Amino acid sequence: METPERGALMLVRFTAVALIGWSLVELALYVVISQHNSIPITFLPCLIRSLPFLAGVAMLVKARAIAQWVADKLDL
Repeated sequence: METPERGALMLVRFTAVALIGWSLVELALYVVISQHNSIPITFLPCLIRSLPFLAGVAMLVKARAIAQWVADKLDL
C-alpha cells in the first residue's frame, strides 16, 4: 500500500471514529437531559441521533474500499 492510500485510509478511519464518538456523546446528552427534565426517552430521537453511529460503523467496515476511492479521486 502506497503513501496516498495509507493517508486516505487513515482519513477514512478517523472520520468513522469521529462519527461514532459524536453519536455516542449526542445520545448520552439526550438521555441525561431527558432524565434531568423528567421527560421520557422516546425511540425516534434516539434513532435519529444514532444515524452517525451507523454511518461510522459502515465506514469502518468498508474503510479500505472508501480509501481506495478517495485516493483515486484525489489522484489527478
